[in-house]
Amino acid sequence: MRAILDTDLTVEHMFIIMNIGSREKGVACDMAKELSERQKKILDTIRDYLMEYGYPPTIREIGEATGISSTSVVSYNLNALEKKGYLTRNKDTSRGLRLQEETTAMPVPLLGNIVAGEPIPVPGNEAPEAALDHIAVPTDMLNNTEDIYALRVRGNSMIDSLIGDGDIVVMRHQRSAENGDTVAAWLVDEETVTLKEFHLEAGGQRVRLQPRNPTFDPIYVRADKVEIQGKVIGVIREM
Repeated sequence: MRAILDTDLTVEHMFIIMNIGSREKGVACDMAKELSERQKKILDTIRDYLMEYGYPPTIREIGEATGISSTSVVSYNLNALEKKGYLTRNKDTSRGLRLQEETTAMPVPLLGNIVAGEPIPVPGNEAPEAALDHIAVPTDMLNNTEDIYALRVRGNSMIDSLIGDGDIVVMRHQRSAENGDTVAAWLVDEETVTLKEFHLEAGGQRVRLQPRNPTFDPIYVRADKVEIQGKVIGVIREM
């Protein structure tokens, strides 16, 4: 299970991304008894596909994944699953499936690593479209879906905000920040990036990048020597 942990960050949303493909939990036990093995396999295939791509598979893709050569057999079982309340179908579109327990997700680009500790160089200072991979994030947990990307955290300087080594931070790409926001900050002179809590001090002339770990010291930098690359709007922890 992947869960976004409730923190004291100044964030726009906290949410849970559940592994829709969890075969251990599945759906309610009394409902699961109603399903044939083939229907269970089809349901698992749809869940897994949704988690990987953020949208449902076609009938042909379901057949290929489950070893069912006949699209009519796949369609028959989808109709059975719909009657039993597991999904709804829009037969006018090739991907017109929606799981009843489904949270609609969107693929978010995972750009690489960010250090929650001492800042280190980030090769290339990549733009948000330079994705290395993607993760699925529920769309109904975002105010809007534009300029969203994700970074994997290295280090523990933000551990008191429940952001630890190996977690994934979901970011909104923006160039400004308010005091208390947790941001990806680019240090111009050092050509390094770090994940810290933003504070503007000294009449707007100096920025304090505050760790949330008492063993780390804050970073002080002139306001014109730091660039905000994004704000944390959620934290994903892989369980």
